[in-house]
Amino acid sequence: MSRIVKQLSSSQIIILGFAAVIMLGCFLLMLPFSVQHGAGTSFTDALFTATSAVCVTGLIVQDTATYWSPFGQAVILALIQIGGMGVVTIAIAVYTFSGRQISLKQRSTMQEGISAHQVGGIVRLTSFIIKMTVLFELTGALLMAPTFCRTVGLGKGIWYAVFHSISAFCNAGFDLMGIKTPYSSLTAYVCSPMINLTVMALIIIGGIGFLTWDDVYKNRFHIRKYRMQSKVILSVSALLILFPALYFFFFEFGDMPLAKRIWSSLFQAVTPRTAGFNTADLTKISETGIALIILLMLTGGSPGSTAGGMKTTTFAVLLSTTFSVFRRKDFTHFFGRRIDNDTVRNTAAILVMYTVLFLAGGCVISRAEGLPLQTCLFETASAIGTVGLTLGITPGLGLLSQIILILLMYIGRVGGLTLIFSAFSGSQKSMAKLPQEKITVG
Repeated sequence: MSRIVKQLSSSQIIILGFAAVIMLGCFLLMLPFSVQHGAGTSFTDALFTATSAVCVTGLIVQDTATYWSPFGQAVILALIQIGGMGVVTIAIAVYTFSGRQISLKQRSTMQEGISAHQVGGIVRLTSFIIKMTVLFELTGALLMAPTFCRTVGLGKGIWYAVFHSISAFCNAGFDLMGIKTPYSSLTAYVCSPMINLTVMALIIIGGIGFLTWDDVYKNRFHIRKYRMQSKVILSVSALLILFPALYFFFFEFGDMPLAKRIWSSLFQAVTPRTAGFNTADLTKISETGIALIILLMLTGGSPGSTAGGMKTTTFAVLLSTTFSVFRRKDFTHFFGRRIDNDTVRNTAAILVMYTVLFLAGGCVISRAEGLPLQTCLFETASAIGTVGLTLGITPGLGLLSQIILILLMYIGRVGGLTLIFSAFSGSQKSMAKLPQEKITVG
């Protein structure tokens, strides 16, 4: 077994690791005592739920609070934690805490798993990630516990606080609010400052990436010392919250009281970038608002984070490259630093890949289910962006549509390029070049 693992590339270890955890979670969720009624669940429902949890998406075919037993909910939470931090991060952490020596291959896999720029310092960074994760999730649970305890009682309130803190930090979107109204998410807490602020903070912190945490921790307010990537992530993340919040405030929630309008606008600007919670009824949002949410879902969080999607850095490189072409510049740049051509090419490949999968999946589901195309595109964007938002169609989808969403969630979490690189890891890079000839574009 160890010989086979040594022959695998880092990309292959990552995708197989996620697949193994999904299948283990599926098996546990199929056990009779994982569901409330004790009769077990179907393989399809268990696989869909396990994939959604490990891929920190939040799309569900069965309400988490009313269908799954406490054991089933605990399994889902464990899968969320493993999926959010990354299978490789958890494995390396176990190795480290058990006193075992970390091999160079394991360090290289860890580097790819968290999108680090170098192998050096990976073990220290892993320890830092574990500590900060525990700190953020514990703080979030402590802040939300009083509100939940007043609502559902002491014991259940503490469990709800822990569950929603981990789910929010891991950008998963799973909730236990179905006890009020099935599939209602956090709509009952739309005007609760503590729940809103805590969940939004956890989503943002979990979504900006482990390397950005490291920068902030080391350099504090000395922003000039930050890595160029951290500066890009923080800038783009701020803009992707500010402008959508202004749009929702002025154009979508105008009939709400001022306080509710402010909270709803802020929350709906934060949550589409892979979190999956909602405090407003998404079915009442206009088609323009739905289109904006789809774009935010496809963009997603940042590299090396608990979030999915194309990533904020991909979005930033695309915009910068576009402006460079408009201004007839020879290179893409940020903060006085040039971006290499390989990164620009990877960015273009990611955009095409996500666009094709998102559109193709939506078209197939629309045809198979007889549903409006925009509704189905919302679903596929939510799946491949590992978001979890839905317009209410997920529980009623057929087998083909569920399989499409499972594949999109998996691709969205492990990364499209990771899958492609793993498939062609054995191929050698050719140094030969074909004759060049120009082609007109645009």
